[in-house]
Amino acid sequence: MATIALVDDDRNILTSVSMALESEGYNVKTFTEGASALAAFAATSPDLAILDIKMPRMDGMELLRRLRQKTDVPVIFLTSKDEEADEQLGLELGADDYIKKPFSQRLLLARVRAVLRRVSADAGNIPDGEENHIMERGRLTMDPLRHSCKWDGQDVTLTVTEFLILQALAQRPGFVKSRDNLMDAAYDDQVYVDDRTIDSHIKRLRRKFKLTDKEFAAIETLYGVGYRFRDEGSAA
Repeated sequence: MATIALVDDDRNILTSVSMALESEGYNVKTFTEGASALAAFAATSPDLAILDIKMPRMDGMELLRRLRQKTDVPVIFLTSKDEEADEQLGLELGADDYIKKPFSQRLLLARVRAVLRRVSADAGNIPDGEENHIMERGRLTMDPLRHSCKWDGQDVTLTVTEFLILQALAQRPGFVKSRDNLMDAAYDDQVYVDDRTIDSHIKRLRRKFKLTDKEFAAIETLYGVGYRFRDEGSAA
């Protein structure tokens, strides 16, 4: 079963959440602050990390920022109701999902399962079909089995959610995908996210590709409608 790292300075949350996760068969490692978690992740990376935002010494944002320099391990944030700006920043930094406190264990487990299913799908544990094959769209190459993405032959590191959103867009270049379409592609049907979440993922995708290609413009916005992928290679 998957190994989940839980990082929170509230010992009550550590106890209750770890018990809920362990009851589902997950192997849980707990940490009370970010620095010790980061050191442990360097030795052995978990399959999923659940991070509290507000922590002493190294908060969840800084921990995520450092993690994203080295790994694309899926991350779920735990946030308070008054941390909306932090939620958006966390998504832009590469978090896969967030849960507001107080939360039900049922909701937490549903989101954990959803993220891990996306990871499993990208690892190749999905039925044979078109999504199993390497997809080439002009300068873009995506390999779902290896969770590999390249632009002009250069690697672009994406989170699970970013990968699935881009894959949904690139499958049919020129066709518009609404935010609801992209939610369906990237999230479990038990998990609700709003439009801003999708917009944050798109913003981060663009920023990552522009690190490789400053002129990247393959993801187009159609205001009030959604997004589409423009196959730049087909126009050449």
